[in-house]
Amino acid sequence: MSKDLHATFSMSGLEYFSRVLTGELPLPAMCEAVPMRFTHVGEGMVRLTATPTILHTNTVGGVHGGFAATVIDTVTGCAVHTHMAAGESYTTVSLELKMFRPPSLDEPLFAEGRLINLSRRIGVAEGLIRNGEGKLVAQGTATCMVFR
Repeated sequence: MSKDLHATFSMSGLEYFSRVLTGELPLPAMCEAVPMRFTHVGEGMVRLTATPTILHTNTVGGVHGGFAATVIDTVTGCAVHTHMAAGESYTTVSLELKMFRPPSLDEPLFAEGRLINLSRRIGVAEGLIRNGEGKLVAQGTATCMVFR
């Protein structure tokens, strides 16, 4: 296990994300494949920016729906993660996504994930993605299995 991955399990989710925000810990690797940067982390809530590039286009030149799905999966999962104690983890078991408008290439998107409910074994969170004009691009819900 790498040092950075070990750090994820040795501290609470909120402490982990606080250290990522300050740059003390590196961003998760997925934040390089899909350019995402956390801008705010709180208990049960995360915000980030994500910018689709030419690397994220589909066969007709638009931004692939998987881009929004990845961003929604990230903000919802991270919202759940903020409630994890040291040594606890989670994984997404269900992800539902609705697209409302296509995102534009090379323009930042603003995403927020909020915890809806957390029980001993299941966490549910909602994610929203908005464009620079504040218009809703996508909305999604994730159900996560929690391992305590």
